[in-house]
Amino acid sequence: MKQFVTHNFKIMVLAMATLFVNSCSNEHTLNNLDATVFVRHKGADMPAYIKGNANEKIFLITLHGGPGGAGLGFQGNAFDRIEDNYGVVYFDQRGSGMSQGSYSEDEVTIDLMAEDVLALVKVIQRIYGNDSRFFLLGHSWGGALGPATLLKDQSAFLGWINVDGSHNPRDLYFEYIKNFERVAAVQIELENSVSFWESVYEELDKIDRNTVSLDDFAILNSLAFNAEDSLKNDNLINGPENGGIRVSDYNLLTFVWNLLKIQSILDEDIIGELSYTEQLSAIRIPSLVLWGRYDMVVPEFYAQEAFDNLGSNEKKLVFFERSGHSPMSTEPDRFAEEVIQFINQNK
Repeated sequence: MKQFVTHNFKIMVLAMATLFVNSCSNEHTLNNLDATVFVRHKGADMPAYIKGNANEKIFLITLHGGPGGAGLGFQGNAFDRIEDNYGVVYFDQRGSGMSQGSYSEDEVTIDLMAEDVLALVKVIQRIYGNDSRFFLLGHSWGGALGPATLLKDQSAFLGWINVDGSHNPRDLYFEYIKNFERVAAVQIELENSVSFWESVYEELDKIDRNTVSLDDFAILNSLAFNAEDSLKNDNLINGPENGGIRVSDYNLLTFVWNLLKIQSILDEDIIGELSYTEQLSAIRIPSLVLWGRYDMVVPEFYAQEAFDNLGSNEKKLVFFERSGHSPMSTEPDRFAEEVIQFINQNK
């Protein structure tokens, strides 16, 4: 893979006090970071919110879901604990959150978005020093962008954390159908929310089972979130604890515009098309796969597939038995423990 060339980006830093003037020379300023930087790269300005304790100059870069999610959506109990130990970088990807830019379908690719992440690494090194070290965490769609980044250049990272990640959206459409049928049969047998699961069968009868349809995919994806609500109501999974996106964090109009724009650009390139399964063997850094046992959005089949195909000699798969798609919100204490332990072992 061609490695990222550092002169392909420019850096713009937004100081939220005087942190960046002193951050490299005054070590004590790194134990309570709360800063925002912007990565300017190929037509986009993308904010990264850097928080936590970076006394060891170790940073966990997070890649949110979507496309079109938001970096600060990770905030909450689990990441509060991680911030107590390490620096956490909440990154608004190109076309997401508060990112700005003028770009079209011809200009935005997953490969370019992977370069954005590597540009972010260079920005942080410029600010905090070349001795800064990095771990990469991707959730949902971030589980596709993460491998795209690592396959371009994994030398900058000490470890990869895959949280319910969609490394194989090419086959997700058909896995949705199989998973819905499997879970519906089990839940009806248990007499849990029978009317809901019978309605799932009715929805499955309406969709094209032979050819991927973006419209039908949207129906299946929405149904997956509804299914997790049903599982929560039947006390099979925990409800989310505090955290997530706050209205005050984002300008709503910008957020929604970005969401609709980036999805209209990328969906056709992702759904039914994109898969990193066969390339995961090239990812050889230590890896941690974290998955909700009842994930209906990216079903648990993909947890084992990701784990089996990763090329690392040091890898671990953890299932969260009381969680769906977002174990960081539903089992935050255990989630934080697993992430902190992984970083401790591989830093």
